[in-house]
Amino acid sequence: MLITVDKRGGVILPAVLRRELGLREGTHLNLEVLEGGAMMLQPVAIYPGIRLNESGLSRLSDARESGTGKMPDWLIKDMDNARSDTE
Repeated sequence: MLITVDKRGGVILPAVLRRELGLREGTHLNLEVLEGGAMMLQPVAIYPGIRLNESGLSRLSDARESGTGKMPDWLIKDMDNARSDTE
């Protein structure tokens, strides 16, 4: 399949290919340049993250233990994966 790079450096993936691969507007792709100059595009999922310091983690722990209120599922998932980052 032949495609062309436009003046801004963009390429357009034909609609038939996007449908076949399930690519939609906003899909993130990772570009990898392989040996010999071949290029590989792979869809990747991007998830929002929350960064907390030790004080924030302590408050989060207290909130978890209180058992009151209902938080959004995405926040609960992020809280389950929360950890201290010392970098």
